[in-house]
Amino acid sequence: MENFGAASLRSRRLESYINTSSEPIKREVPKYSVDEQIPKSEKTDIYVDDNGWSSVLVSCFRIVFCFLTMMVTTFVWALIMLLLLPWPYQRIRQGNIYGHVTGRLLMWILGNPIKIEGSKFSNERAIYICNHASPLDIFLIMWLTPTGSVGIAKKEIIWYPLFGQLYLLANHLRIDRSNPVAAVESMKQVARAVAKNNLSLIIFPEGTRSKDGRLLPFKKGFVHLALQTQLPIVPIVFTGTHRAWRKGSLRVRPAPLTVKYLPPIQTNNWTVEKIDEYVKTVHETYAKHLPESQRPHQ
Repeated sequence: MENFGAASLRSRRLESYINTSSEPIKREVPKYSVDEQIPKSEKTDIYVDDNGWSSVLVSCFRIVFCFLTMMVTTFVWALIMLLLLPWPYQRIRQGNIYGHVTGRLLMWILGNPIKIEGSKFSNERAIYICNHASPLDIFLIMWLTPTGSVGIAKKEIIWYPLFGQLYLLANHLRIDRSNPVAAVESMKQVARAVAKNNLSLIIFPEGTRSKDGRLLPFKKGFVHLALQTQLPIVPIVFTGTHRAWRKGSLRVRPAPLTVKYLPPIQTNNWTVEKIDEYVKTVHETYAKHLPESQRPHQ
């Protein structure tokens, strides 16, 4: 009887152990509400730089392919524009088509994921202003500006291989920045050309490229043009391009890019006395739509 009781007790203990071992182990999964911040280690949308040799090799191949593609498209459109020398407006239109085709091809070859917001404001007749922190900004502007737009660049652009000569053939506009008087006169000529041909304008209001991606102070040129043309100003905000192609680098990284068109800023009631105020207001509006890493230094 004693043996039977002991055996029964051992049997119950064994059964209890088996049942306990077979139950799935429940782990606590962290949950986050909408208002709680996810720890940085668990975020998945942060770009992590890849410095491996395979990444560098792919980047080099893409840059070479971009250069060859641009050579082909530039040669084709240069021939078209030479045939259209007597018709300046048609050359502007063909210059825009060249930009749409070439800019889109180059961005496709480079492979950066691109998000475009506010595209409903992209077909306005306006002065388009853009922040400038990377060569990719040029490719994006070529691709995304509407037909009937002209760029404004320093007069020395004609010495840039391929691109500079086509810029001249496409009848885009140049300004002389060698002295303030010459610059003002150049702006007046630009305004007359825009009004006469019913054109839109593209301009980088910082006047130069940012070294670290942060927004630089704006020059007054875009406000003078708005006063003379009465065109609205459409800010285009580029984010991420400074990470994708850094200043002084020959490597393009697959960082995600965002292009955001802001609503038009009406200028038909602007006055000369408030030029500095308008520059400051537009700059502040622009900065608000940039991520913290690209806002101006305080």
